[in-house]
Amino acid sequence: MEKQSITVLKQLFEADKLNETYINELKSDKRKGVQQLIERYERKKLNEKALEENFIRMCRHEQRNYSDDCHYIAGVDEAGRGPLAGPVVAAAVILPRDFKLLGLNDSKQLNEATRDEYFSIIKNEAVSCGISIIDNLKIDQVNIYEATKLAMYDAVNQLDPSPDHVLIDAVSLDQLPCTSEAITKGDQESISIAAASILAKVTRDNLMKSLHKEYPAYGFASNMGYGTKQHLDILKEQGITPYHRKSFAPVLLAE
Repeated sequence: MEKQSITVLKQLFEADKLNETYINELKSDKRKGVQQLIERYERKKLNEKALEENFIRMCRHEQRNYSDDCHYIAGVDEAGRGPLAGPVVAAAVILPRDFKLLGLNDSKQLNEATRDEYFSIIKNEAVSCGISIIDNLKIDQVNIYEATKLAMYDAVNQLDPSPDHVLIDAVSLDQLPCTSEAITKGDQESISIAAASILAKVTRDNLMKSLHKEYPAYGFASNMGYGTKQHLDILKEQGITPYHRKSFAPVLLAE
């Protein structure tokens, strides 16, 4: 067989138009560029295999509940329990049984561009989703843990159809009208919780970017309200904004 140029081979590899038999034949091609293409291809395949295996692992809670005759399984997570400013946001999502998104994981482990891409996919393909925002005033009134639970309950109550079972990241919700379970590090253990974590984080990050336009000195677009050095320094210099949580110690000190 006539040798293809490295440029053509690169295009064929990128378009995934080479079968394994031909790739095995290419392994005897001594050209350095060809060997580099094969190495890159094999790394890509190994990465895809790892993503596939992790996705299957993260489906096990959902699959177990499908086997128990649950039709609609919701995942619930929050974003924003730790920051000094801004709301806490919770999301609940019911994914279809055949949902597949390799790379879906805890939102904090994904870069912003990937989170935004996954946010759109999840919103478009979900059976149902709900997002709840609890502002800093309510957080100060009831405390952050109770505010988080309020947001989670509200997000679940928005779901239509209602879930038969709810998977929650690390928080027990004992007043749901269906069965539920709290899963430690659930956003790394369940695709439904991971999907909810992305909806919650992207929603909250966008809110903090909006607050940044109103109070740019505090760096909300980059620190998302967390107590970074720059944020703490500006708190000491300029005091608090209407969006700061007065029940949090660093904010109390800055009043």
